[in-house]
Amino acid sequence: MKKFGLLVLGITAGIVALASLGSLLGLGVSALIVFAGIHFYLKSESTFLKIIWAIVGIIGLLTAVSNVPGFFGILAIVAIWYVVKKWNNESVSFSTPTVKSDDPFVNFEKQWNELSK
Repeated sequence: MKKFGLLVLGITAGIVALASLGSLLGLGVSALIVFAGIHFYLKSESTFLKIIWAIVGIIGLLTAVSNVPGFFGILAIVAIWYVVKKWNNESVSFSTPTVKSDDPFVNFEKQWNELSK
């Protein structure tokens, strides 16, 4: 039953992600416009150019707000990622990954702790 729920969630998230591809593209373009506005605003020296780049950044923010379905597309992509991780029985954690070491002493300590239990 758990796999069925994951399947339904994955299919629904896939449909939502495909339906919002246009909005995702618009959201990406608006993010580039905002990034360019902020970047050139910080690099410009004259007040006139700062005003122009601030206006460009505001226009980018307004276009990002008009692409609200793109945010639903991002949520759908995150849901697809979650379904794939759960389907493969991988743990879903948002913390920093643990690095596995090939150091024989670290492996010995792990095995010793397992044997001690």
